[in-house]
Amino acid sequence: MGKTAQGGRPARTRPGATPGGGAGAAPPTVLVPAAADPAAVRAHASNGEAVPAHPLALLADDLPDGLVVADAEGRVIALNRAAERVLGRTSADVVGLDIREALPLQDTDGRGWWACTDPWGGLATRTGHRERLLLLPGPDGQREVLVTAAYRRPGPGRPVDAVLVGVRDAIARQRVQEEHGVLISTVAHELRSPLTSVKGFTATLLRRWDRFTDDQKRFMLETIEHDADRVTRLIGELLDISRIDAGRLEVRRQPVDVPAAVRRHVERMVASGHATTRFDVTAADQLPEVWADPDRLDQVLANLLENAVRHGEGTVTVDVAAGTEPSGPGRPGGRVVAVTVTDEGEGIAEEDMQRVFTRFWQGRRRGGTGLGLYLVRGLVEAHGGRITVGRGAKGGAQFRFTLPAEVPEHMA
Repeated sequence: MGKTAQGGRPARTRPGATPGGGAGAAPPTVLVPAAADPAAVRAHASNGEAVPAHPLALLADDLPDGLVVADAEGRVIALNRAAERVLGRTSADVVGLDIREALPLQDTDGRGWWACTDPWGGLATRTGHRERLLLLPGPDGQREVLVTAAYRRPGPGRPVDAVLVGVRDAIARQRVQEEHGVLISTVAHELRSPLTSVKGFTATLLRRWDRFTDDQKRFMLETIEHDADRVTRLIGELLDISRIDAGRLEVRRQPVDVPAAVRRHVERMVASGHATTRFDVTAADQLPEVWADPDRLDQVLANLLENAVRHGEGTVTVDVAAGTEPSGPGRPGGRVVAVTVTDEGEGIAEEDMQRVFTRFWQGRRRGGTGLGLYLVRGLVEAHGGRITVGRGAKGGAQFRFTLPAEVPEHMA
């Protein structure tokens, strides 16, 4: 029979290890009782035996972030598996050590974090520290970790009897910072071109107004207007993306005629110089009523049609049809109106289809911010719809999005 922990709870072992240890068996990752003797814990682990499990061990090991617990004397008495991954050390190596030795944290100026915070001294009203970025020295150099701490006191004004330290890797934070850097660089690049044009034509008109014909003046003014609209649209998309990320995007629903919206966008593209024969729009005769935000729908259609024209080839086909969708996260399911935009270009590689709707994704023909499809997905999902990407009959890219064909609950 396997060994049991205090209170009759079976001792836990790491998957693949035998209860009695044995050659090659890895020491288990557990939380140990606060009253456990660190020397005994080390003895158990060094012999390949199961370390007695803390009653909260199962819960703590399910936490996504690392947790390290020290007692009133600063000795490490518990840590979970996530903490082992962050620290790069096992519980057998850490339990019983002074937490200041096990976690020699430093701030970004190189000062010792424990000396600055001193959880066991200072004001008796302190309850912990908010999360902050710290440095953790290791054999491979310093690593950035996000650390938060909570102090447990048996009563008001009493000394600290336990310090709980949460640690997690800062890789996710670094990734976000890198994305912010890419975003700033991309936006700066996209703004530079139209602003340069606006500045150049404006300066030219102010200095040499009398030298240009009316047609030349009109051409320059129209170019200024076009580039100003481009800047306005880019800024609007950035604001919408920030609202989507924050969950604060507003959708003002009203009845919309989806086929009419599609034809209106096609007419605009023809007016901007594209051939009428480049587009083929089909729509079912009987379509259910759709309640959507007309401005948001315009953004979705504009992005998809412009992508099809810019990155695709041949005829751009737009099909509007009725359908049904199964329910899913954020989607009630039921009747929908589906819009499918297909081109006849080289399409999107299979390995890229999973990344199409992520930030900064760009196809082989690079250009733009790489945020358009990310925005499109956010706008469609804000309506309770869904968007997918695939390959058309002639090999081109095919985007299909749906909008619920139901009257909003507050209007029913």
